[in-house]
Amino acid sequence: MSRYARQMILPEVGVEGQARLSAARVLVVGAGGLAAPALPLLAGAGVGHLTVMDGDTVDLSNLHRQTLFTDKDCGKPKAEIAAERCREINSSIVVTCTRRKLTPENAVQIVQNADLVLDCADSYAASYTLSDTCLAQGKPLISASVLGLGGYVGGFCGGAPSLRAVFPEAPDSGASCATAGVLGPVVGMIGAMQAQMALALLLGLEPSPLGQIVQVEARTFRSTTFRFDTAPEPEMAFRFVAPTQLTGDDVIVELRDDTEAPDPIHPAAHRITPDTVAAHLPKPTKRLALCCATGLRAWRAAERIQPDWPGEIVLVAAATS
Repeated sequence: MSRYARQMILPEVGVEGQARLSAARVLVVGAGGLAAPALPLLAGAGVGHLTVMDGDTVDLSNLHRQTLFTDKDCGKPKAEIAAERCREINSSIVVTCTRRKLTPENAVQIVQNADLVLDCADSYAASYTLSDTCLAQGKPLISASVLGLGGYVGGFCGGAPSLRAVFPEAPDSGASCATAGVLGPVVGMIGAMQAQMALALLLGLEPSPLGQIVQVEARTFRSTTFRFDTAPEPEMAFRFVAPTQLTGDDVIVELRDDTEAPDPIHPAAHRITPDTVAAHLPKPTKRLALCCATGLRAWRAAERIQPDWPGEIVLVAAATS
């Protein structure tokens, strides 16, 4: 009996649907907790080509939710281990990996090669970078985020509004799983929903997951969903750029102090604290680049400066994914 017989019985799949899955090229950015259920489910379903992108290594503190990995994997590249697990699940598909962090510079090329992108990085800088790139290229994006006991998953771009159309403002805080905590099953549920949305999109099921968000609250075991098909794109948006995209013609501001970042993001960077940056900027004649670790402080500073800065303001997150 065929490996895919049980899903091909479904009228939503059949021979034609399975062929569509086999021909699909899916990029998964981030090989951590969200990817732990998403990748095996996509591999098991027979998605023909999976690309796993992650520049990090396996860490013991993440194993409670990054269930693709074991104790023996600690210290090894996450992308390589995740790709090998997918090959073990399904030897008839092609699984490649790239041991790089996502940046605004490499996002363009790697997204070009995909039919569908899954944002499993759970980094808002990476999410906005992927959304901007997918919107420009017309590629669909399934993005998710989890923190504590809740999170969301949604379908963006590819003909639907972007992530910025739904979340035009910066996050309320810079909290992460490392600082605020997270339970593994919550991540697992939302990661599995990413896989379900991806398969629904590849199979052409209706209603499309593009233009829809599902929010999950695991404390109360409740979920809500809403559509945003007509959400307008924001008129003003601070885009992210990579450090290598900065030039000597930019006004570059390093918002991190010497303790946090002994080496500034660029040799020409001015070190200015977020609280005083508006008062210490030079005459606004060039592009302004604001840099911090995650991009959140840079975004907040940009919001304060923007009314008085007629040129473009860009953000640099030192660790995009």
